[in-house]
Amino acid sequence: MLIEFNGNYQPEYDAYVADPDRVTTLPVEYYVARWRSFAGGDITSRYIPIELSFIDASTIRNTNAASRYVLEAVKASLNPRERANLALAYRRMKDSFLNEPNVQKINTDLAAKTGEVSKKTLSVSLDSSSRASWEAGIMPQLDAIPMPLVGKGEQNSVKIKLAMSTAEESHVLLVEEPENHLSYSNLNVLVRHIADNRGKRQVIATTHSSFVLNKLGLDSVLLFTREHCASLNQLNPDTRDYFLKLPGHDTLRLILCERAILVEGPSDELVVQAAFKKAHGVLPLEKGVDVITVNSLAFKRFLDIALLLGRRVDVVTDNDGKLEELKAKYADYLGKPKIEIRYDSDPAYPTLEPQLLKWNSLKVVNDILGKSYPSDADLLNYMGKNKTECALKVFETAEDWTMPEYIRLAVA
Repeated sequence: MLIEFNGNYQPEYDAYVADPDRVTTLPVEYYVARWRSFAGGDITSRYIPIELSFIDASTIRNTNAASRYVLEAVKASLNPRERANLALAYRRMKDSFLNEPNVQKINTDLAAKTGEVSKKTLSVSLDSSSRASWEAGIMPQLDAIPMPLVGKGEQNSVKIKLAMSTAEESHVLLVEEPENHLSYSNLNVLVRHIADNRGKRQVIATTHSSFVLNKLGLDSVLLFTREHCASLNQLNPDTRDYFLKLPGHDTLRLILCERAILVEGPSDELVVQAAFKKAHGVLPLEKGVDVITVNSLAFKRFLDIALLLGRRVDVVTDNDGKLEELKAKYADYLGKPKIEIRYDSDPAYPTLEPQLLKWNSLKVVNDILGKSYPSDADLLNYMGKNKTECALKVFETAEDWTMPEYIRLAVA
């Protein structure tokens, strides 16, 4: 690959650089890029043995664009005989228009006004010029609804499917963000269609959707930065299959973040967010830290990804009164760089609610929750039945409170 100065622009280049103080950008217009083979000959698209098809549903800027694209795809899917028959039927329809009694009467009335608008006879007809082909006059419909009036998600889905069907000769399909405008269920149908109908073609899809990421396979993920490219193809097959079967997990947040704190549920997430703000004065995301709620069964799967990518991850979990089982569960991750399993080592305080009461007095927790329970047991009973509501009170409180030590370490 050679990028060199084009000598044909020598006078213009000399004029451009005559005053160095005014030169602030590289005049790329005066350069030429050449791609050459080892034999020294220029390589053009004819020499490239791979044919690409770029499918970008997001380029639909208006309703007419969707119709035009669909018509082009429909036209490409018809054989020459079908296209000729459709054009003939369209021409016959235009001819029949002139034979309509109402149209003939209108033209008779207009003819009587000759001289008012023009010296020539005025009449109405359908466009019979070469540019007025059937493509310009036919409107594609879905369930009898004109294409411009269906939802953007349906338009994008149809566009991608038709583009795939008309790109059978391509070796590689480049799909740009297939999730645009699609509901969760419709996205599932589309992703399954892409996977099932790609044939022998390679599909490269860009996405901001964890659902697409999980459905197409985490082991196929490529991550690009300015410095390098990373792949997840070294993931344990069990981890890959887990996310394929349960694509609801927000894996993309973990993959793209610099640091993550994994928690078991919404109440844990609220308390960890509150603890982080108490420690740093801002919410975690403002410091580039993502607090992600993860089903406890998926903790190890997320940690497999974190190990592969070198992400800093803290797991905040209950001890559930079973310390030995907890240590055995995370034995493969203990001592790993950038991975920390945070929990309280006292089995007498197995979950978040007893922990909050352990590190704060009965009065403090009552004040935070706006309650006046007389004993720890009564308060814990209430907190156990209203976990998320109590966590929200902690998140919103202006009272001074003490975070449990294992949470303090996680947000440090």
